Amino acid sequence: MTKIRKAPSFLTTLLGAACLVTASTVTQADSQGGDAPAASHGIAMHGELKYPRDFRHFDYVNPDAPKNGTLRVSEVSNGFDSFNPFVVRGVSASGIGNYVYDTLMVPSDDEPFSEYGLIAESVEVPDDRSYIVFNLRPEARFQDGEPITASDVEFSFRILTTEGHPFYRNYYANVDEVTVEGPHRIRFDFDVSGNRELPLILGQLPVLPEHDWQDRDFESSGLAVPVGSGPYRIANFEAGRSVTYERVDDYWAEDLPVRKGRFNFQRIEYEYYNDDTVALEAFKAGNFDYRREFSAKNWATAYTGNAFDEGRITKAAIEHHRPMGMQGFAFNTRRKVFQEPLVRQALAYGFDFRWANTNLFYGQYSRTTSYFENSELASSGLPEGRELELLEPFRDQLPDAVFNSEYTPPDTSKDTSMRDNLRTALTLLRKAGYRIQDGRMVNTDTGAPLAFEILLFQKSFERVVLPFKQNLAKLGIDVTVRLVDSNQYVQRVRNFDYDMITQRIPQSDSPGNEQRSFWHSDNVDVTGSRNYMGVSDPVVDELVEMVIQAPDRKALVERTRALDRVLLHGHYVIPHWYLAKDRVAYWNKLQRPETTPKNGVDIDNWWINP
Repeated sequence: MTKIRKAPSFLTTLLGAACLVTASTVTQADSQGGDAPAASHGIAMHGELKYPRDFRHFDYVNPDAPKNGTLRVSEVSNGFDSFNPFVVRGVSASGIGNYVYDTLMVPSDDEPFSEYGLIAESVEVPDDRSYIVFNLRPEARFQDGEPITASDVEFSFRILTTEGHPFYRNYYANVDEVTVEGPHRIRFDFDVSGNRELPLILGQLPVLPEHDWQDRDFESSGLAVPVGSGPYRIANFEAGRSVTYERVDDYWAEDLPVRKGRFNFQRIEYEYYNDDTVALEAFKAGNFDYRREFSAKNWATAYTGNAFDEGRITKAAIEHHRPMGMQGFAFNTRRKVFQEPLVRQALAYGFDFRWANTNLFYGQYSRTTSYFENSELASSGLPEGRELELLEPFRDQLPDAVFNSEYTPPDTSKDTSMRDNLRTALTLLRKAGYRIQDGRMVNTDTGAPLAFEILLFQKSFERVVLPFKQNLAKLGIDVTVRLVDSNQYVQRVRNFDYDMITQRIPQSDSPGNEQRSFWHSDNVDVTGSRNYMGVSDPVVDELVEMVIQAPDRKALVERTRALDRVLLHGHYVIPHWYLAKDRVAYWNKLQRPETTPKNGVDIDNWWINP
């Protein structure tokens, strides 16, 4: 359990703003047996910061962008019932976390992983990264005018890790002690050293006002309008149907370098739709200003009409260089039917990506072959060099394929047909203890049929799932497709109440502590965790810790590739596809910066042409 403590009251009283850093520096130097670290305006996970202390704005924004107008966007779901994005219960309103709450620091989008001060004016971190001190800006304010203090930061950490989403408990699991050292100074000590990411993810901590939550139940806040610290507040809403944010006129961080050129709209309106086709037509009719498109068919066929021909709507596929993670059919290995890896491997031969890409997606996609797709972190070929050395101690616990076979998801090509793939699947299923009896695939020992359900909330995805179902039916496998509304889907996924889902597992350029939430055995039975597949493997657990403890970029890449390889050969998903472009369409009242960062499109850098 994390220890929370505060400095003696007489110390807080005596230390003024001018001498606070000096006095605490002496204390740190004594406790660490050496010189205290110098205060810095930012921190990089590996290497040096791109932006110097006196930088004026990020390179990918327009610092002179006008602050005006209304951005109207649609949200396709069954609505929302909460303004608290930090808990498991309920479905939170779109934009609430990003627009209403500020964090201690903010990342730049053109570096692998670096952060610069927002609420925190500076940070102090030793070489071994065994702790971090945040020095808060005295001018930082909540939207009700109350100052943001170290006590608010301590409260935010405590409430999130005890009553918030399980993600926070995993994310900050290595925080051992939190010490409020003064009104604007707070220290986090860790139970490990060498975890280079931990100081940065603490910088991502959203800061909540302690005074606003004193008389409210954090886990069931419902639609009580929150007091935030960010650039927007909730102006009005219609429960479940729409929510409007308006700029805070006296936003305290308006002129900080990390905020220059960002959050340029006076108002942002979200309207909810149950049907994406209706939302698309509403956009084309001018009811909305901006749309991200995730359907290849829509992109190829639906973005037509006078508004496009006359240049009133721009359609753009903007290249990005961010890791794409993994999207695929995710097996819930908590279910008995999927506990045998050979069964999971066999079922992958029923998905015909090549056919789907040609007939459904107009050839727009590439096949995903890694959990860290579109990045240098992705494994390839056979393990060699340092990656092989990392895996060698686990040889007896891993499939031979990890060492002697390059992972390639089954596909059809000129030399391989779906008939060939189904024949391979049948061979694997026989090895796993199944046979065909009376036209059904059954377990040889128990006679139980091989049957499972695919849970969906997007009707458009049925066109991908149904051919997969039909291919498996040729092997006597009974697949049921169940379509539910988005709220029911969210609750079932949180409780792992599914056999198979389609899931995307996002990744960053600098994987770290969040990998525990994805793969670690500690999270198999934690409601709301992101271990969707129920991965519980001691080798994976150890590799996750190695990734978190990587001392430099080279080691991070090697360790992540080793983890990737083990996960791939565990056959926890049937990989789908990815696109290294952001497909966006927008009415010409919107303008975007000339430079797009490597992480891709960010509407919060755009503005409205006056």
